[in-house]
Amino acid sequence: MSENSKYVTYGSCGCGSCGASKEITGCRFSLSPMSDKYIDIILGALGKVDTSKVWKETDKLSTIYRGKRIHVLDAVKGLFIHSYDENVHMTLEATLSKGCPGDTDADSFLAEDDVLVNEESIKDIHFKTTCKISLYPMGVSNYMEYIAKVVNHAIDMGIYVKSAHYVTILEGDIHDLFHFFNEAAEYCNKELSHYIMQITLSVNSPTAE
Repeated sequence: MSENSKYVTYGSCGCGSCGASKEITGCRFSLSPMSDKYIDIILGALGKVDTSKVWKETDKLSTIYRGKRIHVLDAVKGLFIHSYDENVHMTLEATLSKGCPGDTDADSFLAEDDVLVNEESIKDIHFKTTCKISLYPMGVSNYMEYIAKVVNHAIDMGIYVKSAHYVTILEGDIHDLFHFFNEAAEYCNKELSHYIMQITLSVNSPTAE
């Protein structure tokens, strides 16, 4: 430990007191097309997706979108669908979060309206997608009740495949999956002060199961 070390401090508020006063949802994700044309695939999708209603930043590790929940999910969904190629195995790893005590109001954009700017261009594109999801309700002792509520909603929607170690496996049309993500996040927004949702999407996997 150096005398000149500058340590971080996140305060002592803990879960239950979000560091941001605005209704900001964030999603940090990495898109991985398993193709030697991955640059063209990613840049091509970026050229098609409308990110005018989210704040965005890309670094060497990932991209983050921040703003209203519906617009953040609309932008991520648009990017994934525009990246789709039926001949390419592709995954997307995403962390969706709202209510973190360490969050701030900075680096965000909250559009006033709820019009989804990407939906019109992607609504007719359909393909089956496999997904694993893990929900982390923060700051509550009865967290399994919230997880069960979300998993049961997936069962009601007909996209539930099975529960596995540390994750729930889902499968369905890409639009149905994002519809589920939005409804699950809306439920978490209402019931929890802080939650994290870890999502992996996979298409055209060569693995049989």
